[in-house]
Amino acid sequence: MTDLDAFAAEKLATLEAKHLKRTLAETARFEPGIWLARGGRRLLSFSCNDYLNLSQPPAVKDAAIAAVRAFGVGAGAARLVTGNHPLYGALESRLAQLKNTEAALVFGSGYLANLGILSALAGKNDLLLVDELSHSCILAGAALSGGKTLVFRHNDTAHAEQLLKENRAHYRHAIIATDGVFSMDGDLAPLKDLAALARAHDAWLLSDDAHGIGVVGGGRGSAIATGANVDLQMGTLSKAVGGYGGYLCASKPVIDLITNRARTFVYSTALPPAVVAAASAALELIATDHALTAAPLAKAQAFTARLNLAPAQSAIVPLLLGDAEAALKAQRLLEDEGFLVAAIRPPTVPPGTARLRFTFTAAHPDAEIGRLADIVAAKILNH
Repeated sequence: MTDLDAFAAEKLATLEAKHLKRTLAETARFEPGIWLARGGRRLLSFSCNDYLNLSQPPAVKDAAIAAVRAFGVGAGAARLVTGNHPLYGALESRLAQLKNTEAALVFGSGYLANLGILSALAGKNDLLLVDELSHSCILAGAALSGGKTLVFRHNDTAHAEQLLKENRAHYRHAIIATDGVFSMDGDLAPLKDLAALARAHDAWLLSDDAHGIGVVGGGRGSAIATGANVDLQMGTLSKAVGGYGGYLCASKPVIDLITNRARTFVYSTALPPAVVAAASAALELIATDHALTAAPLAKAQAFTARLNLAPAQSAIVPLLLGDAEAALKAQRLLEDEGFLVAAIRPPTVPPGTARLRFTFTAAHPDAEIGRLADIVAAKILNH
């Protein structure tokens, strides 16, 4: 065993002892996207982020197949070289129209988008205020920028205001960054208040709408849902849109600047044509099928009502259980009942807040939601 092997083995043993070691489980999903095969079992998944099941419709699949036949399986280069294939224009126009902005820019992933946006707009003389429960990629992008990063308490606009009053004058520019819908808690950020705070202190607001697009605000996302004017509407194409990729919707000058300065855009190979075409087809459904976009939240709220929990604000419902072992035990219990509900453990969530994270999609049968709630009540909450 080499020194590197010994180092890795020691770290893994530590994770194992704390019930924090992760392993990959081969998983096959089947149409409409809620059923999966894992470990020789068929399970109903309440752990996918495919909120509208748009990874599966024939129209979306057909668009991807047609793109492969027309343009091949890969883009061939970064977009600023030769990878900007003709399908990108339609996708970015659809995104900008959905988000009511002048322009949009698609990245290789949501993680790459936040890394690139924040490091392109901020530098060592700038201030970044970040909600403490923001996604890892926001914190990583803030760190990559080299600016001063301050963390404000979750959804605490007063704390963010205090930090701005104490620090804003010492920095050239300031960015407030937050999730629009928080991925592990399912609650919405107070974007309207944060936008007003940004204007009052000459700052810019970035909202990560990865879990908002397609689900809240009539499918148009968290800025629309909260009535906020958000400077930088970032998000992903890998959740409700059903495919892969990230995006930024903003003014045309901002998009032009990001196109030139975001390293994760400039130096990344473009998305495959099939992925871009599929996303365009999915966005057409999001823009036109209002019953579809209303369904995940309605189903999540039916679940919380049945358990007498606070009404769901999004398609995500957390059930906090405390320690990692308790969360894993609850996951195994639900698997025995035919459900997959992933246990979420630190460092994804803060210590002491391990949980089950339920996600609801448009295709989940109401009867199965009721059965799941009753099992949770009887065997996990002991009601």
